[in-house]
Amino acid sequence: MVKHKNGFKCKWISWMLAFLIVFSCVLTACTPRRGTASSDSSSNPLKGADASGDTRLNVVTTLFPYYDFLRQIAGDSIRLTMVVPAGMDSHSFEPTPADMITIQNADLLVCNGGTMEQWLSQVLDSFEEGTGPKRVVTMMDCVDVVQEEIVEGMEDGESHDHGHTHVHADGTVHAGDHDHESEDHAHSEEEHEPEDHVYSEEEHEPEDHVYSEEEHDTEEHIHSEDEHDMEDVAVHDEDHAQEYLDEDDGHGVEIEYDEHIWTSPVNAKKLVGVLAEVLEQEDPAHAASYAENCTSYQDKLTELDAEFREVVSHAKRRLVVFGDKFPLRYFFDEYGLEYRAAFSGCSTDTEPSAKTIAYLIDKVREEQIPAVYYLELSSPRVAEIIGEETGAEPLLFHSCHNVTRHQFDSGVTYLELMEQNVKNLKKGLS
Repeated sequence: MVKHKNGFKCKWISWMLAFLIVFSCVLTACTPRRGTASSDSSSNPLKGADASGDTRLNVVTTLFPYYDFLRQIAGDSIRLTMVVPAGMDSHSFEPTPADMITIQNADLLVCNGGTMEQWLSQVLDSFEEGTGPKRVVTMMDCVDVVQEEIVEGMEDGESHDHGHTHVHADGTVHAGDHDHESEDHAHSEEEHEPEDHVYSEEEHEPEDHVYSEEEHDTEEHIHSEDEHDMEDVAVHDEDHAQEYLDEDDGHGVEIEYDEHIWTSPVNAKKLVGVLAEVLEQEDPAHAASYAENCTSYQDKLTELDAEFREVVSHAKRRLVVFGDKFPLRYFFDEYGLEYRAAFSGCSTDTEPSAKTIAYLIDKVREEQIPAVYYLELSSPRVAEIIGEETGAEPLLFHSCHNVTRHQFDSGVTYLELMEQNVKNLKKGLS
């Protein structure tokens, strides 16, 4: 398991785990265990009904794409909960005791894996044998993963001083030779927060961490000791986010993988197939419905894939510029596109240097690129600066990593977000 780089965060999670253990002991002493109260409950293959008597398969997932895939496959046949709140970047998520109990009570836990979910590894390791989720499926184990990469002009990449554009610390720009290395970081004078693009308008309380189609019962615990084998789908037993390779000098080299595997519609089809198979195994009574819904949804993903290929086949260019992080390697690899961006996909940085902004401005000018992109849950300010200097239109490209609270409540889907990407990508490639 990958070691945490943030000691404070580890301590915080440890405190929460200690609280969870004490809380669980109190609940165990004060409430009867489900599954032993009646013969009906004990014969049920699930962990047990919630407080309202709901005996549907209790499925918990960490991220929005899997939440949406699962509801497209299963509909109301399962109880479905998303742990990472709408409007939050999963890379900075820290679970509350309520989140830990939700995870512990799951019949099926669907997670992504990787460094963005190191917190989950520690939570799962904290559960005593037989007291955690009944089954855990890690989606990064189900597709071929690719490494993060540093491309020309990107932060932490090689220095490229073209001597064209100068970005001042106040965000103003002018052309001319200069020393990029002496620049301060570019800052916007105001924090730009368009209504549909920059999120987190309210303080997040611990009880709001769990998003569920049903009210999730956190007052009773049932611990199943059943173990499930799975031949075709790997479960949570290793972290694919980082590996270390020995080189000739004996030193290890850290390899980081792009963890945003769902961004390619082709990958999405594979992931949907995996989830449908798991649901069929865990809930045989609805297997036929799951299989039918899976096929129907995969057909829609095939149509989406065809739309992107149509756009790319008629494109005037293959280069796309992001004034933001770049979590889209799977998508771009699938469609043969090239990119320049401020940061790699899992970067914790949020503000590029003046040198990086200057490089992106020069690249957009040189290639006469008509649009520059930014991501959801992110400020469009860098894209706007580039647009102001080049005439390129700032556009949202949604990685589907997460959505706003409003979008979540209104039921926005992966397909809807990607359809907007089709339109915006077409503008950038024209």
